[in-house]
Amino acid sequence: MARQKAIALADLTQDQAVKVDVDGVPIALVLDSSGVVHAIGDTCTHGQISLSEGFVEDDTLECWAHGSQFSLTTGVPQNLPAYEPVPVYVVEIEDDDVYIDPTITKEI
Repeated sequence: MARQKAIALADLTQDQAVKVDVDGVPIALVLDSSGVVHAIGDTCTHGQISLSEGFVEDDTLECWAHGSQFSLTTGVPQNLPAYEPVPVYVVEIEDDDVYIDPTITKEI
């Protein structure tokens, strides 16, 4: 599968998560304070909760329901109760649009 447009870069707000579906794959996008766009799996591995409804703090996205914080760069949970990582996707920016291939994840 080829990369697909997920969202316009202008539709992202710094330090806030946005949920997008790319070919049926739920992904949380975050524009961090240094201007980098991160894409991680949107579903908490502790419970079926949307991470994009959570809170961005430094380089993590926190599940609003259980408090687990996931690294935006590795997907690894930083605290319990989650202990399984979420996938992290490669992000490409072209012509002010964010593109993601939901079949390609970064290696941890």
